[in-house]
Amino acid sequence: MAEQAKAAAKQRPDPNEKLVKVFDSEQESEAMVVKGLLDSAGIDNDLKSASLLQDAFPGLGGMIILVREEDEGKARSLIAESRRGGAADEYDEDETQS
Repeated sequence: MAEQAKAAAKQRPDPNEKLVKVFDSEQESEAMVVKGLLDSAGIDNDLKSASLLQDAFPGLGGMIILVREEDEGKARSLIAESRRGGAADEYDEDETQS
């Protein structure tokens, strides 16, 4: 019974928890890809609209991704690694087409 109470307490979000922005983009699709990357790495994250006008003009203003302060380093590292990997793949394709 005590283990269930600990598990339930761990699952509840802490309203005083500090969140930091690790990614922003004008493109919702790009933000969704990064969110999926963080989700697959087990990093809790929140995708938010960067604009207060989203209800009136969906898609304007971009998107931001927030993570817990303690996960910031790992999240930024994964995002940077993903970008380097994507750039290398594009470069390799260009080399083979020459």
